[in-house]
Amino acid sequence: MLEFKEILELFIELANNLEKRIIDFNSPLEEMVVRASESNLAYVDNRRDAIEKYGYDFRTDLKKRFANDTKFKEWIKTQGIEERLLYSKSEQFPDFLFKVRKHKDKLISGSLLELKDSKGSNIASFNSTLPTKRKSLEEIDVINSTNLVSKTTSVMDRNFAKFERYYVYQRKSFYLIRTNKDKSKVKISVVDGSFSETVPKDNLIYQMFMNILREHSERKEVEIPTKTLEQIKRVFSHVTDQTIIAKSQNIARASIRPRLRIMAEVHSEGNPHNISFYPEISDQSLNLILQVSNREKEQVAKIIHRKIPEIKRFAIKHKRNGKHIVFQFKF
Repeated sequence: MLEFKEILELFIELANNLEKRIIDFNSPLEEMVVRASESNLAYVDNRRDAIEKYGYDFRTDLKKRFANDTKFKEWIKTQGIEERLLYSKSEQFPDFLFKVRKHKDKLISGSLLELKDSKGSNIASFNSTLPTKRKSLEEIDVINSTNLVSKTTSVMDRNFAKFERYYVYQRKSFYLIRTNKDKSKVKISVVDGSFSETVPKDNLIYQMFMNILREHSERKEVEIPTKTLEQIKRVFSHVTDQTIIAKSQNIARASIRPRLRIMAEVHSEGNPHNISFYPEISDQSLNLILQVSNREKEQVAKIIHRKIPEIKRFAIKHKRNGKHIVFQFKF
């Protein structure tokens, strides 16, 4: 049983909707997702536009359990969710979360999906979070400094939220990326988080601080002994909690509270739409880019080919993280 089948279902529906002209390559990414997701979503960040612009309410099935909207709103308050947040735009991470499923008494699915839209050829920067292969609800709450996402998701996941490891369950991360919006060279891809996380997040953070230290010592012409650098490296290896790094700091006698904000820009080799490295990803195409085992690859191919017989399949070699399989749809 594939743990990310909901992503395959999303990709298939995106292709179908493009073919039926329900959407086009320049439609809002949010519209693309909600029109392709039906009742699979457990969290939608921009609930306001989803309902007002696209007539989509991811709680429709849940509401059917109640006699009327008033009863539903009364119940949702008992779950710790304020009524004003039902149809608002929270601007929390991520943009979407899918419902979890169960297989052999284990949780599967529940992937997160973050949108990245750009009018140029580069992928839009990541603000306040680092793209990774997986994230848990616990980590998402820490990133957001609020538990709105986990509360909403647990309500939608219903009985599955009672699983012992529900909040620490590692959900696969995917990114819906569009570059060259409104241009003939537009490309759209659903990308596995493995395309971004080529170095473990914890290592990435402390190596960043080591780079800052080295650059300062070079500029100031201060020679730090190798042994001292190794000791500093061991200390920095414990600096891995992004929330502590981003928290406002109280400094003795200071009248301001400085804080750091981690942002991330995608290296050109980590951009699957970069023609210099990945010319196979053609213009005006919809792509699903995965790093999977051979067994999973055949499972994925079987599911997709059954629905889209004309799908193109090939492999690309990530310059920093090995081979990825690509399923490509074009008109």
